[in-house]
Amino acid sequence: MATPLDPAFRPQYHQLHRVGRPGVWRSLVGAVLLLLLVFALVPLVAGAVAVAVLMALGDSLDQASSVLDVTTEATPTGLALLNLIIAAAIPLTFLVTWWLHRLKPRWVSSVAPRLRWRYLLVCLGLSVVALLASLLVSLVLPISAAEGAPVGAVNDFTTRTRDFLVVILLLTPLQAAGEEYLFRGYLTQAFGSLVWARRASQALAVLGPALIFALFHGLSQDWPVFFDRFAFGVMAGILVIRTGGLEAPIAMHVLNNFLAFGLALAFGDLTTALNAEGGSSWWMILSTLTQSLVYLALATWVARAMGLVDEGPPVGGAVPPPSGDPVLAAPPPRV
Repeated sequence: MATPLDPAFRPQYHQLHRVGRPGVWRSLVGAVLLLLLVFALVPLVAGAVAVAVLMALGDSLDQASSVLDVTTEATPTGLALLNLIIAAAIPLTFLVTWWLHRLKPRWVSSVAPRLRWRYLLVCLGLSVVALLASLLVSLVLPISAAEGAPVGAVNDFTTRTRDFLVVILLLTPLQAAGEEYLFRGYLTQAFGSLVWARRASQALAVLGPALIFALFHGLSQDWPVFFDRFAFGVMAGILVIRTGGLEAPIAMHVLNNFLAFGLALAFGDLTTALNAEGGSSWWMILSTLTQSLVYLALATWVARAMGLVDEGPPVGGAVPPPSGDPVLAAPPPRV
């Protein structure tokens, strides 16, 4: 029989699995299941469906495969498929959260429990401020043009460019949110449920997903690129715990992807941007760390100024129920 929770226990975001169905194994199984679904099964099924549709429209198998393979040459169709595959992490995270833990999907968004849209929109503005701070730092660093933002002649605007812009504007926010719901959402709650010690739980909840996030961007990354992605994961994980939700990491992730894809379309090559695993230097890390640290400070300060909750309501000492929401003593404040 499950041990009743302390009546005064107020779960932080990374502790929410503890008020669902008992059993640490559920979090471990759920984490592995989600990673397999998002990075193996969904790409296989979605890719097969996309190939079938393109062949029905007149392409050969080789042509269809080439259109969808963004590692060789990015196409609007291939980018759209990639974004939709990663965006599928959102409903899959909801499904696994309900199925394994009997927690309603809204508990993945925040401890409110819902997505706090006003804070998310404010964070979009804060992410621009942090980006400007990083650009100022990059101006005084010994970074070559090849390592910084693309420079030179502006690419021609073609119908292909237009199609890329439509895909980026419509689907990139869903792709960025999908990664956050998977890595900073479910995986943060999964790692945070492994141990009870407060500091150890927080450290695991931040470092575990950050490491997996960086590794899943490619095993052939050079060390500066890997560290940059790992550092972003750490910053995002800290923000999730400090603010009690996914809004701040989603906003920063969306801006970063818009910037990377926009610069690639305007000055560079989108295929290279999608498969970036090298070409950076440790000097560039100082610029991106500035962005992360400034954003961490601003987003934390604004969350506190807005009165956002970073803990759920007290559980009331009840044993987690077999289904439905966790038993809570009071509804969470609607901030």
